[in-house]
Amino acid sequence: MKAQILKALKENREQYISGEELSNHLGVSRTAVWKYIMALREDGYDIESSSRKGYRLVSSPEILSSEEIQAELSTRFFGKQIVYFDTVTSTNTIAKEIAAEGCQDGTVVIADQQTAGKGRLGRNWDSPPHTGIWMSIVLRPDIIPAQAPFITILAALAVARSLEQVTQVSPGIKWPNDIVLDKRKVCGILTEMSAEIERVNYIVVGIGINVNTDIEDFPADLQKTAASVKMITGQAVDRKSLVVKILENFEEVYTGAKDMNVRSSLMDEYRKYSLTLGSKVKAVYQTQEIEGTAVEITDNGELIIETEDGVRQTIFSGEVSVRGIYGYV
Repeated sequence: MKAQILKALKENREQYISGEELSNHLGVSRTAVWKYIMALREDGYDIESSSRKGYRLVSSPEILSSEEIQAELSTRFFGKQIVYFDTVTSTNTIAKEIAAEGCQDGTVVIADQQTAGKGRLGRNWDSPPHTGIWMSIVLRPDIIPAQAPFITILAALAVARSLEQVTQVSPGIKWPNDIVLDKRKVCGILTEMSAEIERVNYIVVGIGINVNTDIEDFPADLQKTAASVKMITGQAVDRKSLVVKILENFEEVYTGAKDMNVRSSLMDEYRKYSLTLGSKVKAVYQTQEIEGTAVEITDNGELIIETEDGVRQTIFSGEVSVRGIYGYV
């Protein structure tokens, strides 16, 4: 209900909206409306009130709360349940816990800071407060475990498309899921899964984006390979608008990819963002190291590498370095 009242206040930002109008619109008492207004004020919203005119939103806190996001979200099921934390160990850890308890498909866990953010291969992900987007999405796709890596491909496409729409930058994707600006990593995606032999119980897609992080906020060993969107564009980005756009785009590609014709067109879009295709690469896959040229990304998201002797090998997952990115030469 708080999200609905906040949405009504945002839609009438230039004028007052009466308690009676809010009451009739939402089907609750005026006393209940007043209690929700008080709760929003406690959350940091500056709301003017007048006994004759009603309520008017003056300003909003710069947080990624469920109310703030849902007031602008237009999805069918992504983000209909949002669990927000000011500070949390890892959004993926919490998402896996609530997924095991049976939370609904599309549930989002989001935080303004992580103290133990998780990257791929057990690495840490630095997540300073109020500068980035640290969120995880619980999905329950009707797929077999072998198809799970494709969800990561779709997440990367959704993030790249959203960054372009919100900031007008031109991001690239290093296969399968690193989002790159100016040859430096601004976003990592970590997908974790609970599954049986022929059935996925749930997939958690963790998305970490350095949005407004300053160079000094990165650990010294990352300052040459990582960046934030703000560092590349030269201006701060509205984190909430980016979160909303990512959830809307991710839902669109996630549901659309079930149709093979739509999937083909989505993969064409993914390939346009690819920094891997046509590049010299080195892949570590199932304990073997493969060097060659990335010649194809299939409609199922697999990477095909052609070695110097003309042999083509298909990579389903693994660690891939691209010449010219992150210092690989």
